Amino acid sequence: MNIIRKIEVFGDSILKGIQINPRNRRYHVNNNIDIAMISKRFSLKINNRSKLGCMASKGKVMLDRYLKETPDCTAVLMNFGGNDCDFDWKGISDNPNIEHEPNTPINKFIKIYTDIINKLNTKGIRPIITNLPPLEPQRFFDWFFKDLNKENIMSWLKGVNTIYRHQEYYSRAVEEIARNTATMLVDLRGAFLRERHIGHFLCEDGIHPNTEGQKLITQEFTMFCASALV
Repeated sequence: MNIIRKIEVFGDSILKGIQINPRNRRYHVNNNIDIAMISKRFSLKINNRSKLGCMASKGKVMLDRYLKETPDCTAVLMNFGGNDCDFDWKGISDNPNIEHEPNTPINKFIKIYTDIINKLNTKGIRPIITNLPPLEPQRFFDWFFKDLNKENIMSWLKGVNTIYRHQEYYSRAVEEIARNTATMLVDLRGAFLRERHIGHFLCEDGIHPNTEGQKLITQEFTMFCASALV
């Protein structure tokens, strides 16, 4: 592997820097993950290609397109799983008495992510992946289900904390992928879990980091670079 000097970032709204605007309660880009500081401190060039709603399958398409160009990066940082583990909540609200699968079932998610990592390795590009920042399940429930049949959704979930545990399942799958493929992992989840009040670092929807949460992400990336890239 080459020394890491240029990093392409492929991820979802977390690394895109999506927050909720407190004035109109709508999503907007307010990215306080300090890429400029990290780039300067570690002599890196970082290009953020993260997309709102991006899943592993879309990330694979984007990466394949990028690799067909003439890629000049030495590493690719990826953050997938948050949208993959989500459900069609409207479908659950309308019909809670049948099975519903996540957007990307876990075995498919693991295969896609592993295939991406293997392809990058064959190209001599170092893959780096992150696990998932934790969510706050009650906020998630109140925000995303406010126009749905909450009673039906609750009968399907069997408890609000199921939302947390399911997302954690995908985050642990990411960690397992990292172990099985000897891939560098940035522990974003740990950065939040080390704090006593996780909700202080999340937006009203319970899943997108607010400005303080984005500062935690900056700190974790900085510690990772200090230990892994020097």
